[in-house]
Amino acid sequence: MDIHNLEDFLDSLQVPASCQLNKPVYKKMFLDMGALDATDKVCLKDDVSKIRWLYTFKPGTINVPAYRDSEREYEEVAILLVELTSRTRIKRIAGFIQRSIPYPLVLIFSNSFEGQEYISTSVSDKRINLADKEKWVIEDTVYSDWINLREQSDEEAAFLHSLSINNLSFKNFWDFYKSFTKRVIAINCAEHSGLFSLGEAGEPEQGGRLGKLKELERLEVHKTELANRLKKEKQMGRQIDLNTQIKKIKEKMSAIKGSL
Repeated sequence: MDIHNLEDFLDSLQVPASCQLNKPVYKKMFLDMGALDATDKVCLKDDVSKIRWLYTFKPGTINVPAYRDSEREYEEVAILLVELTSRTRIKRIAGFIQRSIPYPLVLIFSNSFEGQEYISTSVSDKRINLADKEKWVIEDTVYSDWINLREQSDEEAAFLHSLSINNLSFKNFWDFYKSFTKRVIAINCAEHSGLFSLGEAGEPEQGGRLGKLKELERLEVHKTELANRLKKEKQMGRQIDLNTQIKKIKEKMSAIKGSL
């Protein structure tokens, strides 16, 4: 099916009726839990329109077994829809939602701008805090870029359709969740490679493609810093040196992009 709006996208996920919850999550819950600082509270008040708990996947609602090891307990997975009035602080909002709700969460952010509907998807690996087993440690939060549902690229359309529940791993809930993560990483890679691909089977997302994306971010920051220094540099010798460094960084980035 073609996806033109948020309703189309949610339908394309093909979530079984047994997993559909569609209940509001009230802002007061986050305030009562005490996990928000002053800036988080401003984001919640000013940037978040509403939150809905769309779907809950449990062994009793879908044919996926729970997963437990010494570091993780993935006994269920939830998908939340977060409607934003402003996109600027999405990472902070994702952070306090992930900290506040003690389940593996797939966050779908939606935002309307100039009559167009946009979505972004965020996932975070969570492991048990060995010092306090009542708490979770948030690791490797990954976000997709904002996608205009009316004007998707071929890569974005492939990404959205790949999120259908039937395309995910049913081995256990850790693999089920990693299926989401793998797809968000893949669309981020597609921004550099021009091709939406889930990568090689068995490839470790966190140490493989995700590591390369993080290195690209680091190199981009370094390149920008050098370019700013170059603008201010008056000495010819230093200008040549900075240009050489920038060229080497560009070559490294090009090689990484070619391997995605």
